[in-house]
Amino acid sequence: MELITHKIEHGPEVLVLHDPAAFTASFGWFVKTGARDEQPSVAGVSHFLEHMVFKGTERRTPEDVNRELDHLGAQSNAFTSEDSTVFYASVLPECQLQAVDLLTDLMQPRFFEEDFDMEKQVILEEIAMYDDQPPYGAFERVTELFFGQHPLSTRVLGTAETVSDLTVAQMRSYHRHRYAKDNMYFAASGKVDVSQLVDQLSELVVDWPETAKPTPRPTPKFHSAEECLERELAHQSYLVCLWPGLNCNHPDRYALRLLCSILADDSGSRLFWELIDTGRAETATLWPQMFDDCGCITGYLCCAPEDTAENEAVLERTIRDVVEHGVTAKELELARSKIGSSLILSDERPGNRLFALGQSWLNRRSYEPLEVILRKYHDVTTDDVQRVAAETLLGETASVRIVGNAELD
Repeated sequence: MELITHKIEHGPEVLVLHDPAAFTASFGWFVKTGARDEQPSVAGVSHFLEHMVFKGTERRTPEDVNRELDHLGAQSNAFTSEDSTVFYASVLPECQLQAVDLLTDLMQPRFFEEDFDMEKQVILEEIAMYDDQPPYGAFERVTELFFGQHPLSTRVLGTAETVSDLTVAQMRSYHRHRYAKDNMYFAASGKVDVSQLVDQLSELVVDWPETAKPTPRPTPKFHSAEECLERELAHQSYLVCLWPGLNCNHPDRYALRLLCSILADDSGSRLFWELIDTGRAETATLWPQMFDDCGCITGYLCCAPEDTAENEAVLERTIRDVVEHGVTAKELELARSKIGSSLILSDERPGNRLFALGQSWLNRRSYEPLEVILRKYHDVTTDDVQRVAAETLLGETASVRIVGNAELD
């Protein structure tokens, strides 16, 4: 497997993990824009725009888009996060030309008013649906508390108010300022005809905007806060917590992932044996989220209301113990083995390699081969894990509890 990069003259960068032995090919546009790049008045526009991309272009109607994807037999989708928007498709190699043409055409949607108004209702229903599902907006609210006025507090879906007020003119402006050649990468993985890909993209992107409008990157300031929200439909108790984490380029990011695995992955972790295996909680987990300038650790606990106090005490005790006493060599080796196996299994598929390549390029303009990543996990020591635990889990903490009516009576 070979990494090939090519900068199109007056165009975006093209990245290919070329594997001539693969049976499939995966392609995707990675756009360095997301919820954190939005003004408060247009919160949710990145995610809304992701939907509008599939509503047709100057060359294709929405029906054409769906029909072509079906004809290609493509496994395709898109997603929006705090700092990126990604559109991708996995196809048979002989479908490369058509798949690349379709994906690239979608990056210039037509933004018809009628389609915009119709899709707005879909987005509003999506927001309402998540507000009705456990844990009832706790993740969004704890993020707002933790990041305060920082752009990372912006909800990816936006709010019912901001989406309702959003106009098609505002979306067109956002698209013009963010979907520019210097703010997008085209990534490919698998059995790819590289020269054909470069020639095709060189022609397709000629008329795209050259330069993205920069967005502010203020230094994040974390806030300690607690909030309890009552939800009539809640039959269980939910706790979501945020602690300071590490940015996506921090050298200790491998130790942080190992720490979270040891503490609270879904099998064999400390909280698994304490709370899940014993049946005292339905969910007890921690995971890292990493951005280009900061990061956070997210904790999530779900259990019966009568077990809440005791389980939260177990969570606090488990964190305090790893900070004060560290982890064992056996725990570290188990976590390293689980993460390594997961990475190796994932790397077998071109579609998974596509995401690893694209996200790595968005984060650091470079790509680490699997063997390099595995070596960096191997080099982490128990002292590294304890040090990272002390640097993160002793910091500012924001938490949101969701309780039902019965718990407040």
